[in-house]
Amino acid sequence: MITIKTKTDIEKMAEAGKIVAAALEKAAEVVRPGISTAELDAAVEKVITSHGATPSFKGYHGFPACCCISPNEVVVHGIPSRRNILREGDIVSVDVGACYKGYHGDAARTFAVGNVSDKARKLMDVTRECFFRGAAMAVAGNRIGDIGHAVQTLAEENGFGVVRDLVGHGVGRALHEAPDVPNFGNPGHGVRLVRNMVIAIEPMITAGGYAVNFDRRDGWTCRTNDKSLSAHYENTVVVTDNGPVYLTLEA
Repeated sequence: MITIKTKTDIEKMAEAGKIVAAALEKAAEVVRPGISTAELDAAVEKVITSHGATPSFKGYHGFPACCCISPNEVVVHGIPSRRNILREGDIVSVDVGACYKGYHGDAARTFAVGNVSDKARKLMDVTRECFFRGAAMAVAGNRIGDIGHAVQTLAEENGFGVVRDLVGHGVGRALHEAPDVPNFGNPGHGVRLVRNMVIAIEPMITAGGYAVNFDRRDGWTCRTNDKSLSAHYENTVVVTDNGPVYLTLEA
């Protein structure tokens, strides 16, 4: 069931969103060659807890860490590890959720680790722009397919793949709520968007094909089948009559 948020709900979600934004700002500060993904995770968790919030992902269906940290060909759900050291030229997605006063915020960014290739930089830039193209469709009266179509069109125009097996979602008192928000689709199709729906729009774009696989050992890590780079950009967004309101862009 889709939950339409009240003004009070949205105000509380905005507080959670600011904490997520602050956590991602910290991630941007500390990402560098030589840092482990476990150290990065710890730095982000410190920000979340210092604001009186709890990490949304930690313990969620058994996930063992605060953040999903996903380098290079890992699309999402990378598990932080002291053995996983970021290196010059890597790109890394950091996906963060925070629960504050019973409400969740959810956002992700992909960062360059030192100097990266032109191809990697383009992938990151296009993925970010895919988010804003999709989010521009978050207007009451539009449909979910309008968001996905906008994301897919831009990605494919640039020769990139759009992951099908993972999608955005509603956000609120639960981390994942209805409706699903795919990054592909047909305009004018799908659930109709209603004022004060809150959704996480999160393009997951690859430099190659869109097929992915999940690690059989840990059950979480999702990689591109062809080992191509992947980038991820996400924000929690409120649907309004006049366009999107972003809850996780500014601390």
